[in-house]
Amino acid sequence: MAGHSTYLGSQGRINPRSMGVKLIVVCGLAVSMTIPGLFVRGLVEDRTERAAEVVRQISEYAGGQQTFLGPTLAIPYIPYKSALPMPANSSQRGTYLIFPTTASATLKTATEERRRSLFKVPVYRADVILDATFDLADAPAAAPQGTELDWSRAEIIVGVSNARGALADATLTANGKTSTLVPAEITPDMTLGADQNSRLRLTLFGTRIEALARPNTHFTVTSSLQFSGAQRIAVLSYGKTTHLSIQGDWPNPGFDGGFLPIGRKLTQGAFSAEWSVPFIARGVRAEGPGDSFNGLETTALGTSFVELADPYQSVSRAQKYVLLFVGLVFLSYFVFEVATGKRVHPAQYVLVGVAQIIFFLLLLSLAERMGFDWSFLLAGAATVALLSVNTAWVFSSRSQGLKALATFTLLYLLIYLLLRVEDNALLMGAVASFLAVAATMYFTRRIDWYSPIATDPSESQITPVSPKESV
Repeated sequence: MAGHSTYLGSQGRINPRSMGVKLIVVCGLAVSMTIPGLFVRGLVEDRTERAAEVVRQISEYAGGQQTFLGPTLAIPYIPYKSALPMPANSSQRGTYLIFPTTASATLKTATEERRRSLFKVPVYRADVILDATFDLADAPAAAPQGTELDWSRAEIIVGVSNARGALADATLTANGKTSTLVPAEITPDMTLGADQNSRLRLTLFGTRIEALARPNTHFTVTSSLQFSGAQRIAVLSYGKTTHLSIQGDWPNPGFDGGFLPIGRKLTQGAFSAEWSVPFIARGVRAEGPGDSFNGLETTALGTSFVELADPYQSVSRAQKYVLLFVGLVFLSYFVFEVATGKRVHPAQYVLVGVAQIIFFLLLLSLAERMGFDWSFLLAGAATVALLSVNTAWVFSSRSQGLKALATFTLLYLLIYLLLRVEDNALLMGAVASFLAVAATMYFTRRIDWYSPIATDPSESQITPVSPKESV
C-alpha cells in the first residue's frame, strides 16, 4: 500500500505527517518569515534616513540648532613695547578674553512646525537677552609673558552658531548707549571653546567700548538678539556665575547640555526652566588667551524641541517583535488545527505570515500620515479581521473564526502595550512568550505526537500498516 504513510511504532519509522513533525515545520516557517521582515526593516531605515535629510534641510533654512555666547570682553595683546611690526600669526599676538563676573540670560521662544511632504520639523523664533557684569578690579587682566594688552582696541563680543538665523541686527547697550554689533575684530587664535574636533563653531560680533573697558573698572552691558532656529537652542555658561531662564510654548521640551535646570515647569502647551551654574561647577577659567577655552562648549545650557510622535522610531521598535508577532499567531493556528483535527497546509501558514509582514508596511505608510497610535489601530484591526476570516475559511467553522478574532485581538493588544511600556517591554515580552508556550503545552497535552495528523471525515483515513504491506 504505497499510497499510505506510516508512523513511529513497532516499525521504527517516522511518519512525515505526524503532529510532532508538523509543529517543527510550523516553527521553522515562523523563523523563516523573519527574512521578509528584514526587507521591511530596510524600508523603515530608508524612510528614516529620508526624514532625517528633510529635517536637516529645513533646519538649515531656519538657522539650525542655535548656541549663543553672551557678552565677553576681548582685548588684543601685542609684543611688549615693540616698535617692530610682527606677523599676524605670531605667538606674541592674540586676543585675551575676560568673562563677566555674573551673567544672566533670558530666552523667550515661539515655535511652529514646518512641513515638507510627509515630514515636519519644529522651528522657533527666539528673543534673547544677554546681560553681563564685569568687575576688572576683581579679576585683573594679565597678558601672556612678553606682551601687553591693547585696551584701546578692547571689544565686547557676542557669539552665535549660525548667523543666518538672525531676524534683526544684534545690539549692545552699555552705559546707557546702544550700539549695533558688527563682525568682531579678532585674531586667528580666538577659538572660543571650539577646538579642531568640536562641532561647535561660533560667528562673533562685537563693538568697541574704549570708554568703559579699563583696568579697575566695573560696568554692566546688555545684548539683545532675535534669531530663528530649529530643534534646539542653547546658551554657553559665559559668566563665572551664570543664570539662565527660558520660556516657550512647545509642549514636549527636553533639557540637555552640560547642566540640568534647577527648576522647570510644564503646563498645557507651555514650559519654563531655570539654570544656575556657579564658577566651581563651570570648570572653565575666568580669563586667559582665546585658545585656552576649548572646554567651553561642554557648559551649554540647552533646550530641545522634541517630537515625541516619531513614527519611524515606533515602527522600528515594532519591527523588533516580528518573530513574536508571527510566532504567536502560528502557534494559535496550530492549536486550532489540533483542536479541530483539520489539516492546515504549510502554504496557508505562509499566507498568514505574509499578511503579518504586510501589517508592518501598512503601519509604516499610515504612521507617516496620522501618527503611530491610530496607524497601529487601523493596520492591526485590518490584519486581525483578515486573519480571523481566514481562520473561519480554513477550518470551515464560524466559531473558530470568532475564537481567532478574540485571540488575535488580544495578541495585537499585547504587542501594542509592549511598544508603549518601554522600560518594562522586555519583562512583558518574556512573560507573554512564557504564557503562550505554557498554554500551547496545556492544550496539546493529550496529543500523541507520533500519531498521524487527523483528517476530515470526507478524506481517506490513514491506517497503520506493516512493513510488508508498505512494500
